[in-house]
Amino acid sequence: MVFPMVLLKLADWLVYQLLANSCYRAARKMRKYSTFFFTNPTLTSPSQQQQQQQQQQQQQTSVSFFPSLTQIDLKGREFDTMVCDIHGGLLTSYYSFFPYFMLVAFEGGSIFRAFLLLLSSPILWVLDYELGLKLMIFISFCGLKIKDMKNVSRAVLPKFYLENLNLHAYEVLSSTGFKVIFTSIPRVMVEGFLKEYLSVNGVFGTELQTRGEYYTGLVSGSGLLVKHRALKEYFGEKKPDIGLGSSSLRDHLFISLCKEGYVISKDELGLKMPRNRYPKPLIFHDGRLAFFPTPSATLAMFMWLPLGIILSIFRLSSGILLPYKLGLLLGTWSGVDLKVKGQIPPSMATHKKGVLYVCSHRTLLDPVFLSTALAKPLTAVTYSLSKMSELIAPIKTVRLKRDRTKDGETMQRLLAEGDLVVCPEGTTCREPYLLRFSSLFAELADEIVPVAMNAHVSMFYGTTASGLKCLDPIFFLMNPRPSYHIQILSKLKVEETCAGGRCSFEVANLLQKQLADALGFECTSLTRRDKYMMLVGNEGNVNYH
Repeated sequence: MVFPMVLLKLADWLVYQLLANSCYRAARKMRKYSTFFFTNPTLTSPSQQQQQQQQQQQQQTSVSFFPSLTQIDLKGREFDTMVCDIHGGLLTSYYSFFPYFMLVAFEGGSIFRAFLLLLSSPILWVLDYELGLKLMIFISFCGLKIKDMKNVSRAVLPKFYLENLNLHAYEVLSSTGFKVIFTSIPRVMVEGFLKEYLSVNGVFGTELQTRGEYYTGLVSGSGLLVKHRALKEYFGEKKPDIGLGSSSLRDHLFISLCKEGYVISKDELGLKMPRNRYPKPLIFHDGRLAFFPTPSATLAMFMWLPLGIILSIFRLSSGILLPYKLGLLLGTWSGVDLKVKGQIPPSMATHKKGVLYVCSHRTLLDPVFLSTALAKPLTAVTYSLSKMSELIAPIKTVRLKRDRTKDGETMQRLLAEGDLVVCPEGTTCREPYLLRFSSLFAELADEIVPVAMNAHVSMFYGTTASGLKCLDPIFFLMNPRPSYHIQILSKLKVEETCAGGRCSFEVANLLQKQLADALGFECTSLTRRDKYMMLVGNEGNVNYH
């Protein structure tokens, strides 16, 4: 009799959680939307609108037990302790953590895992908070490698966290001396960002089960972290000085355990941190998705994907098989935006060597678009290129070996044969920064033309540090309207080159400064090694095939 009774209890729990409780919450949401429809300001009289506004204000004042975040005094807080949640506290996203789970599913897992998570979004809408969170955790983490999650946490998520960081919440956080985050979100998704970018002292979140090198998709035996309980366990009888939370009753219980409690209203959640206020510059990041993957945006991506693949193949074939003018015409007709600024240098027929074009490096297609803009064949030297990219490249490509003597000889030989394109950064950078320029090119050529290259995408990034680099051109051309802006600067004067008495490092720094000024970028001393150490954890020993 014991086993049937267990089944009956389990069935009773499922019926309550999945049907009664979820349907009740769905009915409340539908009532909210129906109330909004019938009380829409466009459908009511001015007197009714005024009465409704007064009622809403009374409801807000009656529900809100804590003052707004804007009322806090930040002076003299350097020795205070602050506690808050990243979701509904530090981030501007209020309703769902879905986009960040989508990033884990897509970038750490696969496109199929991401599609399954998207299909679950209507179910998440009717489930309560805990069940919805557990379902997102299971879909995103079940069978996911721990190593892949570390890469996503280090190289993908920080960009989107910074772009959605609440300005007021960060100002309060940065003004305090000791910061602790309590969240029901999996700790592995937020800890790296909070400690590296926000200098948080402690992070407590939901722990996930693992088996060997993989996640099971289930939470640990302690279940989802309950914030007010975790706060009591950590601080004991001592109360934190400042507590920050959303207007939900769950957060009210959490911040009531603090000496001072403040609430972020929905209006304040929309105030995002501007780039120039980032606590740490965002220079390197990885991943393919260039947009914030909300359910609607992710649905649009999957609907675009079949057409995007066809367009990518068409654009790639046009550039490879057709003459420059016709290929450019068809590419522009298919949505590629190519803008060229500056004067194309005249032919150097009297010189023994070709022209050396020195470019900023945005994607692998930099030399291809420059060759198309100049309407003449060029030779490109590269440090790393997949065999597939070499096969489909419409221009001649030559690999360098990272041996200064041998690479110098190779470039001298190629310059004797014609014009050459080089990207001294040695790797791509997505953000408005230029990496340190290698000085080798300055020792080899007298005719040096700087070219400021910049690329823009809306859906997929055309570069990767940890993924398959052979797919970089495909992903770039899959964007609905990929754009390239090319600005050809004036050729360096003789006195600005090594032939004029300058050392190669001075020429490299001069060119980096000229290109940065033309693009509105910032110069850095970072190198290719720095990029790969941050994003992949090695010195650039990745698979290019």
